[in-house]
Order: sequence, then structure tokens, then C-alpha cells
Amino acid sequence: MQHENSVFHQLTKTIPWHLFDQLVDKHKSDFRVRRLDSKSQFLALLFGQLSGAKSLREIEAGLKSHQARLYHVGAKCAARSTLADANAKRPWALFGDLFAHMAANANRSTRRKMGDAVRILDATTVSLSNLSIDWARCRNNGSAIKVHMVYDPDNCTPCKAVITPENVNDITPAKALLLEPGSTYVFDLGYYCYAWWAELDTNNCRFVTRLKRNTPITEIKQLAVQQGSDVLSDTIGYLPKRQSYSRKNPMAKPVREITVRISTGKIIRLVTNDLLAPARDIANLYKQRWQIELFFKWIKQNLKIKHFLGTSQNAVRIQLFVALIAYLLLRRAHENQRAIKQHVTFMRLIRLNIMHIRPINTLNKPPTKPPKNTKQLTMSLMQC
Repeated sequence: MQHENSVFHQLTKTIPWHLFDQLVDKHKSDFRVRRLDSKSQFLALLFGQLSGAKSLREIEAGLKSHQARLYHVGAKCAARSTLADANAKRPWALFGDLFAHMAANANRSTRRKMGDAVRILDATTVSLSNLSIDWARCRNNGSAIKVHMVYDPDNCTPCKAVITPENVNDITPAKALLLEPGSTYVFDLGYYCYAWWAELDTNNCRFVTRLKRNTPITEIKQLAVQQGSDVLSDTIGYLPKRQSYSRKNPMAKPVREITVRISTGKIIRLVTNDLLAPARDIANLYKQRWQIELFFKWIKQNLKIKHFLGTSQNAVRIQLFVALIAYLLLRRAHENQRAIKQHVTFMRLIRLNIMHIRPINTLNKPPTKPPKNTKQLTMSLMQC
């Protein structure tokens, strides 16, 4: 009889399992493991993300109810206590490295010529249980962490993710970022650092960001703007020569200040090291920054990162990286079909049919009966 894959199996086929095995050996995550290997742990957590399971017991019950269909996926049923121990002790870097590789491949598939890549930087805060307060204490005496993200708006996928305590400034992981020469980096006031702006300029990167109200610009040249547009002024000049009495400003090259009136009527000041592009293009680049806010909203509403399955730092990091991997799998599967246009609708149908044996591109249609196999042996009863 012809074998057909479940929806879960079809999604996991795009995971680079050869790389996963290499990462398991690299991080020694299966060293002296007897019950639940890293692959089964990963698939159990991924099943929890895609099915909407809210607890380890729900993941355990869901896997047991579909035990007959786990063989072809390569997974095993995971007991709640065993899965909890694995989340607490297995190295989270295994899943972080897997996400980094899959994100790089997702963006490489649609990479355009040098100079066209846009990268949006931002961070979001994720609240945790007070049981995690020993390692994730935040300013309001609760517990929370920050997810720092580099996002590709053209491909609608995250490129890089760094998880830190909530009190870490946004600019700190940005300074450790491996820059892509020729790319455009868009960010908000959380990355206000002249030294980092100078580093971007040195690496032939373009940046677009906000300028604080009290930051003066020494004008060199006033550029013409279109009358009646949202762009109110366009000025080339210098930033302040010194950051303080004893510190010289490392961003000594001319910059460009563009004053824009946004849809709410508020006037904002943009600054960029691009002195040639039209002012409207620069304003549109900063407007794209809103896409990463929509991405944060989507993953918080549709993936399981509001309620965590463990309280340790290791378990929280594993769950976040598995959630981001689940997003990449959903995004790729959605792009490979044309029947379902809305990403949210596609996610809901995946959740409802996660272990059903159906093609992914027919989830919005009634299931059809499998065709009869005429090659099978048939026997007819003879009447006496």
C-alpha cells in the first residue's frame, strides 16, 4: 500500500537533519542519554509549538494519541518528566545553532545583489514566571528576558536572534553583530551610539535611524524637497564633534538629516549616512521598521512563548529557539503552496490537521477518499 505522510512529517522534511546530527555531536547533547535522544526532544517540542500544546502533559498526551504515526517522522513518545529533564539539562546552543543555519538558508534563497539587503534591528520583552526571577530579574522586580532580532523585511523572516536578560541594553548585542557589507540597517533610538554608527559606515553599510530632539546638526548644505510631500526638510551636515568634554565623536563624516511628518501628524528627525538616495526612499526605509513589530506581535499571538514549559534559563532558551524554527518551517511551507493566502489561516489549519495524512496544499478543502489500488489482489465469492 502506498505510504502517505502526515502534515507534521511534511513540515519536518525541510529540516537539515544531517546538520542536526553534526550539531548533536558538536554539543554532545546525546552523551550518556538512554531514554530520550535530542531528535525526539526537538520533535516533541516542535509538535507542541505547531499543535498549540500548553504544557508538557499535553505534549505527552498528543504524542501518545498519534504514536502510530511517529515512526516515519523519526520521533518517540516523550514522558513529561523525561522531557522536562531534557529541557533543563540539554545544551540550548544545539537549537540556537540550528536556527541560525536555517535562518541563513531562508534568507540566502532570496538574496539579491549586493547593496539591496535590508536588515531591521529591534528587541522585544518576554515575561517569565516569577520562578525564573533568580536569573531573569527585571526592573519592575518581576522576571523577563529580551529577544534581540535582526529581521529581513523582504523575505519576512528573522536572520539572527540573541536572548539576554531584560536589563541588557539593545546596543550591546548589536555591537557584537557580524555586519554584512553593503547592507542597509534600520533601527530606532535604542541603538543610539555614534561609535557603532561609525563602524557601520566603515564597513560600507548604510544606516537609517531616528535622531534625538536635542541633537544639533551643523548644516553644510540644504537640499530641495518636493512641495506638499511628507518630507519637510533635507539637510547635509555634521553631528556634534564631541560626545562629552573628554570624548571625541567617532562619527566625523557628514550625515543627512531628513525631517518627516508621519501619518499621525508627528514630526520625526531621521539620520542616515546615505547622501545620495532620494529623501522619500530614506523615509520609506524607516517606515519598514514597523514590519518587525508586526513579526513580534505574530509570534507572541500564534506561537507558544507566553507560557513556558520550564523555569530554568536553559529550558526558556530552548523553547524560544524551537518557536523561531517553527516559524521558519511554517513560512517555507506557506510559500510552497498557493491555496491558502493568509499566513494566520495557514497556521490555524496546520494546527488542526497536524497529524492528519493530507497534502499541505489541500488543508482548506474537504478530505478526499484515497483512490482504490487496482493492483491489489481481489477475490470474488462464488455462489454454489
